[in-house]
Amino acid sequence: MCGIAAIHSHHGSLDTECADAAAQGMLDRLAHRGPDDSGTRTVGGHTWLGHRRLSIVDLDGGHQPLGGIHGDDDWSLVCNGEIYNHKALREELPTEAFGSSSDSAAALAVLRTEGPAGLLRLRGMWALCAATPGGRFVAARDAIGVKPLYWARTDTAVHFASELRAFHPDVQPDAEIFPPGHWWTPEDGLRRFAEPVPEVTGAWGGVAEQVVEKATFEAVSDSVRRHLMADVEVGVFLSGGLDSSLVAAVAADEYARQGRRLKTFAVGTEDSPDLLAARDAAAFLGTEHHEAVLDAEAAARVLDEVVGCVESFDASLIRSAVPNWFLSELASRHVKAVLTGEGADELFAGYGYYHERHAAPDELDAELRRTIGALHGLNLQRCDRVTMAHGLEARVPFLDRDVIAHAMSLPAQVKGLDNDTADGMEKGHLRRAFAGWLPEHLLWRRKEQFGTGSGAESVLSPLWDSRITDEEFATAAAEDGAPELRSKEELGYYRTFRAALPGVRPEAVLTRFATA
Repeated sequence: MCGIAAIHSHHGSLDTECADAAAQGMLDRLAHRGPDDSGTRTVGGHTWLGHRRLSIVDLDGGHQPLGGIHGDDDWSLVCNGEIYNHKALREELPTEAFGSSSDSAAALAVLRTEGPAGLLRLRGMWALCAATPGGRFVAARDAIGVKPLYWARTDTAVHFASELRAFHPDVQPDAEIFPPGHWWTPEDGLRRFAEPVPEVTGAWGGVAEQVVEKATFEAVSDSVRRHLMADVEVGVFLSGGLDSSLVAAVAADEYARQGRRLKTFAVGTEDSPDLLAARDAAAFLGTEHHEAVLDAEAAARVLDEVVGCVESFDASLIRSAVPNWFLSELASRHVKAVLTGEGADELFAGYGYYHERHAAPDELDAELRRTIGALHGLNLQRCDRVTMAHGLEARVPFLDRDVIAHAMSLPAQVKGLDNDTADGMEKGHLRRAFAGWLPEHLLWRRKEQFGTGSGAESVLSPLWDSRITDEEFATAAAEDGAPELRSKEELGYYRTFRAALPGVRPEAVLTRFATA
């Protein structure tokens, strides 16, 4: 996990003095994403590439930029993320195309052998920029948008960065989300190479439920084991909910096979439901468990920092980001990477509104696809920013391409409320698939939103009634050009967002306000 920045000139040559100053400033503002190393390169006089590194794979040989050693046609590359199928690609592509043992070298190898079209072969979470001395350039991002990338197109150059705060204030008004599943070159413009949900064909008609459940178990558990790939220790964020508990169960089992003990991390107010459930799950799984206790004073103290870090003012996002801030701070003292349960609700219909508003199978399937496609600007944005603010890598095994393909191949009826429980339980299929991996009371524990289950909502929401009057909120909400603000809490976060990113346009960088 890292941070990347790049500047590509429209006119074939950079103003070296100005570009160097602007570029180095971008990289300095991403230092938290890569405390272990940094590297820069000017390629062919037209492109500057910068990289901040958090060392996870190939600790000694993973310095970036990679490549650039084979003449005018060779690619130099900076990449943020993890490519989990890099070993398989090494068996399929020429050895000399890689150049190092780094997983990011797989991205360099496909560019060297197949050009941008080869990026479809990468499995993992990644964003990259690459250039050749001869004038070629490409920027690209994984299909789901697990890893962030923004760009700003000005009259003289195109700027790229992992976070909005990397852009100079003069460039911020031009900043936009770089869309997931796309690559961009100066010659061909923006091209989609992968959809968030791969093409799937359901073949489950007439198949016994137990067979389908076994397939779901194998898809998820295989992904969790692959996401443990690292040359450093990997932990798990354990909220006490179903999704993170299943991830922890498989990871703990894999570590036990290796003679190791998994580290898990939980956060919440004293005696909050999530904290107690996580403690229970950790005891059952035999993990080395660590807790951060959230209190109102500490939460209020970090609010401005969290809003600036997450780069959003969506109240529900910030409310869940605050406990995650303390969780990431805790975990970063013990490990360099963690697995999370992000994405399971969108794949297996874990939110109550899915069943209240989209009960018909076709409607449910369409809504699941829509929310999967929007994750990059919501939960994944919060997950990436809060962990990287503490130099910690977060991995999301439920959002592996193979898991998405499997889950979305299932009939929507399988994801309906469970008829075997008295009041209808969400994600019954996923729960049955992992029968025996958790105690029954945890396996069938009803979902709570993280901000609620951790106690963060009860701590944060009341703050704003004392800080913002009704009249003040009404005036701010009616201001010409102001975004839609749904509460006093959101107005408070918006003010901090605007102070941190004064030039950024919400409609260009936040999916909630995005215009077609």
